[in-house]
Amino acid sequence: MKLKQILLIVAISAVSAVTSVWIYGKVSTKQIAFSQTINGGNVPANYAGFLDGTPGAGEPVDFTKAANAAVPAVVHIKTKIPAKKVSNSLPRNRNNGGMEDLFEQFFNNNFGPQIQPEQRASGSGVIISEDGYIITNNHVVSDGGDGVATEITVTLNNKKEYKAKVIGRDPSSDLAVLKVDASGLPFLLYGNSDNVKLGQWVLAIGYPLTLETTVTAGIVSAKGRNIGINSRQSQTPIESFIQTDAAVNQGNSGGALITTDGQLVGINSAIYAPNGTYAGYSFAIPVNLVKKIINDLIKFGDVKRPYLGVSVDREKFDAGDGAHVGEIAKDGAATNIGLKPGDVITKINDVPIFSWTELQATVSSYNAGDKINITYKRAGKEYTTAATLKAITGTYDSLATVNTGDQLGAELETVDEKTALKNEIEGGVVVKKIKTGGAFSKTRMESGFIITSVNGMDVSSIEELNEAIRSLKGETIQLEGMYPGYSGSYRYPLNLDQPQP
Repeated sequence: MKLKQILLIVAISAVSAVTSVWIYGKVSTKQIAFSQTINGGNVPANYAGFLDGTPGAGEPVDFTKAANAAVPAVVHIKTKIPAKKVSNSLPRNRNNGGMEDLFEQFFNNNFGPQIQPEQRASGSGVIISEDGYIITNNHVVSDGGDGVATEITVTLNNKKEYKAKVIGRDPSSDLAVLKVDASGLPFLLYGNSDNVKLGQWVLAIGYPLTLETTVTAGIVSAKGRNIGINSRQSQTPIESFIQTDAAVNQGNSGGALITTDGQLVGINSAIYAPNGTYAGYSFAIPVNLVKKIINDLIKFGDVKRPYLGVSVDREKFDAGDGAHVGEIAKDGAATNIGLKPGDVITKINDVPIFSWTELQATVSSYNAGDKINITYKRAGKEYTTAATLKAITGTYDSLATVNTGDQLGAELETVDEKTALKNEIEGGVVVKKIKTGGAFSKTRMESGFIITSVNGMDVSSIEELNEAIRSLKGETIQLEGMYPGYSGSYRYPLNLDQPQP
């Protein structure tokens, strides 16, 4: 190769190198134009990989302090529910989209009472006091009905074991409180679930899949979720879940959802799991609702819920811009305070309300006698009024027993608006529990039956049921109603003049 050719190649290479350096400098300078300051701070928001130096995100979140502080207060719960006889008299034509069980067509109700085998379960719980009060889910300590675990063992993170007893249960919210005989126990402090923000980091702590203490992390994905799961164990479910993507599985039920500063903001309760295991959707009961219910269970043994006295506009149940008022009760807390049908409730004491579900849960977190400020919209304008909550009568788990000479022998609830809407009925009375020896125990009726009429007279409350029964004294009474989840109506005859053993 000639010398001139060699020099030409060297010159071309040098020019190419200089040009490349110049172009790189220009491009690098232009890339900085994609950066901007966030909230007046020093953290730039930029396209990934464009800048070296200051990262687009803040410092990594430290979960260790919160986890180490909370783990000792989260316990493993093991339960035993004895075998029992169960009636086979429930209607078997469950409405399942037209897909009927072929075996039921041939064998329905031909074999009398069945034996429900002994059940053993495992879940989690949260210690809330040094003297041994523990929060868990109702479904951890019950069989889904009236059955309650006869043996409950609580194991702490340090392997100490205690026998526990049930202090109270609330199927409507799927909460229960246990007590162990101990002192000086580690416990968690209540946080404020109203202050939880979307995207906020949270930790789930529990005992999933029979493993030892497990801590997972995720963010708050949504608030005020209603997934319909509590209707499996209550005719009057209350749901306003915090949704997260923290990994939660079977066994996590009753465990803690905490913030990065270690405060309790929820009780893990459910997952959406198409394949039976965690799929990214976990649900926790907000602690502001938990506090009120647990305090009532400890103090009274049941829940004393307040009564606002407004019903939902059924056509706008899930409108998403607030709770749309359908009607105002004559004797409720909302009577004569300015609210009218068609108003949209948007706040309770400055807590935003986006749905009827959130209104129900927020009101349930207060006590009867509490005064609340209600913000609502009407014709595009915003107003605020005040109401003093009343004590609820005959609804949810504030049970009223109808005792016409102690002959019915049943615990009853007036159907709430949400349950009536879900079951497409105008109203009714739920049979919560049938007592041995009463008139109801002489029928094939099962707990969960909703009474909608007596001898053709519609009833929508316990008071109306009492009045109808009193007016038919001496006559054979025909109760008509339905079972949630089953198609058709069912009738049960009663003769209240028949002597009861």
